[in-house]
Amino acid sequence: MIRAMRNNGAILAIAALLSTGLVAITHSLTEDTIAEQQRLQLLEVLNQVIPTDIHDNPLAKTCTLVTSQDLGTDAPMPVYIASKNGEPTAMAIEAIAPDGYNGAIKVLVGVDTNNTVLGVRVLQHNETPGLGDKIDLNVSDWVLSFSGKTLESADDKRWAVFKDGGQFDQFTGATITPRAVVSAARKAAWYVSQHQEQIIRQPRDCGDAS
Repeated sequence: MIRAMRNNGAILAIAALLSTGLVAITHSLTEDTIAEQQRLQLLEVLNQVIPTDIHDNPLAKTCTLVTSQDLGTDAPMPVYIASKNGEPTAMAIEAIAPDGYNGAIKVLVGVDTNNTVLGVRVLQHNETPGLGDKIDLNVSDWVLSFSGKTLESADDKRWAVFKDGGQFDQFTGATITPRAVVSAARKAAWYVSQHQEQIIRQPRDCGDAS
């Protein structure tokens, strides 16, 4: 019996090693493919919040990192700087809405140099399918309502859902989600409007993340 137990233990150990090796090999083989897919996805979203006709530079590579509580996190967040003929035209900044219904929501906010919001996209979320997931452009066009909006102050009352006296629609049974996204977009857009010159002067330091 002892010999059988030893044999079984050896078989399990070998199986574990083989499984670990297979996972490592699979990760190695797919790592570059995954990175390329993420890069292409980022480019697609960047070109949605900053129209291609107002920039001629590689957005994903023209990136710097900023840190501010206005962005919903203590972590440095990337800002992508658009320019045309060498002149800055817009910025796209990532931010976190920490108060989503099912956790944090990551957004990307595009703002031009006249402080007009060009677009907002949700990059990551865990909101409830059929309710809160309407913030996703693949589910509904709600997020398009940010385009063309401006901010008059850090607490501009228009930047709220209808239920709170603002200009943005809310979802039946899921007000928390759009409220969180509107708040995060407002804070991010205001941050950009107040720090454009500082951001432009910063070194391009996103590294591999860009």
